[in-house]
Amino acid sequence: MKLHDIAHARTGDKGDISNISVIAYDPAHWPLIRDMVTAERVAAHFETFDARDISRFEIPQLQALNFVIRGALAGGVTRSLALDAHGKCLASVLLEMQVCSSK
Repeated sequence: MKLHDIAHARTGDKGDISNISVIAYDPAHWPLIRDMVTAERVAAHFETFDARDISRFEIPQLQALNFVIRGALAGGVTRSLALDAHGKCLASVLLEMQVCSSK
């Protein structure tokens, strides 16, 4: 099962930082999301960020995680030569993460 099957995302960009929140559709999926979507797994999934540059914050009242990724935007949205590497695109990529082998 992919993360997008059980969660949606909201994003924000500020300078060279991308902020991605992952929110469970159903509170029953919160434990799986909390346990499987770690800063290390997020870094490995993107293959371009170092886990040391990713801060993860749990928001259990909302069944959500918030990731702050420093250095994610190649200098910032207005300075980057990267093709659409802004928050919304990064959130879509993150939602493709495999969180368990079956539904």
